[in-house]
Amino acid sequence: MTWDHPRGYAGLEAASAAYARTRSVQVDWDRRSLQAFADRPIADIAASYDLIVIDHPHVGAVAEAGSLLPLPYPPDGDDTSLGGSLESYVWEGRLWAYPVDADCQMAVMRPDLDVAPLPDWETALDARPGDHRLLTPLLPVDAFGMMLTLVASRGEVDLPHAPDRFVSPDNGVAALKVLKALHRLGPADAIAWNPIDVLEILATTDEFAGSPCLFGYINYARPGFRPNVLTFDDLPIFRGAGPARGLLGGAGIGVSAQTQEPELAVDFAAWVTSEPVQSGVYTENEGQPAHVGTWDRLADDPRFAGFLAGGRRAMDHAWTRPRAPWFLGFVDEVCEILPDFFRRDIAAEAFLADIDKLYRHHTREAALA
Repeated sequence: MTWDHPRGYAGLEAASAAYARTRSVQVDWDRRSLQAFADRPIADIAASYDLIVIDHPHVGAVAEAGSLLPLPYPPDGDDTSLGGSLESYVWEGRLWAYPVDADCQMAVMRPDLDVAPLPDWETALDARPGDHRLLTPLLPVDAFGMMLTLVASRGEVDLPHAPDRFVSPDNGVAALKVLKALHRLGPADAIAWNPIDVLEILATTDEFAGSPCLFGYINYARPGFRPNVLTFDDLPIFRGAGPARGLLGGAGIGVSAQTQEPELAVDFAAWVTSEPVQSGVYTENEGQPAHVGTWDRLADDPRFAGFLAGGRRAMDHAWTRPRAPWFLGFVDEVCEILPDFFRRDIAAEAFLADIDKLYRHHTREAALA
């Protein structure tokens, strides 16, 4: 089971066909929506599938439920992980998936439109609608992820901040004010748009010139995928702060604890995440590679350079969000109230208090479980 964007399935399907030719083992893939990829419990999927593409914030829940098999740690894993991708699937000393797709939040531009990118986040606070022609995906789960990126880019990567606060007041308020500014600079409908929606608009129309923060997609940098080619780069920074710290994304491939063919499933997972496969059939067929060797080997390839060259700068400073079992439910409830932050123009300080209240509720419930 994987997810239903060419990045999520085309590379895996092409690699599986190659695997069948060399190993005489057939691997068939079903697809779920991007929302289901983030929301549907892995334990439900593991009852029906041998191999499952997962999002690393699920690893705490996966380990707790025992829905996946722990995997052998790759002997060269410490040298091949990109932006902490491999480490993000480690929980309680065990590895629950191999990274098959590496990503983080980054900036994207239409280079042919010759519009200056946003230089720093403070510029967004003073900008007027139309300045920089920016479009930001503010679907709640993406807006909250961007809030975490902004907090981390101010130096706060150790979350939660305290038993009673999810983030520090100064960083939380600053991040929320930037989100509010970006909402003001774009269309109101952006609160219903995810990164794919924004990338499609950027790649098929000339109305907007870029986005300052979204999860990158290698497909849109490839000539011929859409009418217009996009280029990816590192995020804007805060003035006087350190490097931008984009929220780690990507995907891993795990093996169901209920599989009847554990050795075959583990073999395929290790094979499809190896450098020769990632640099060949997987990336050549819309896959987004996770192996650092592939990013190095293909960085100058004109088919992929618009993503791999600039995206690498963002990946090198990516950071991993909390992955404890309580975190998923907390994010779900924050996402329920986020649209009102924009629609009702709630003050950043008041909304941060609501986030902290939800955080205290979920960590207290986890402590009592």
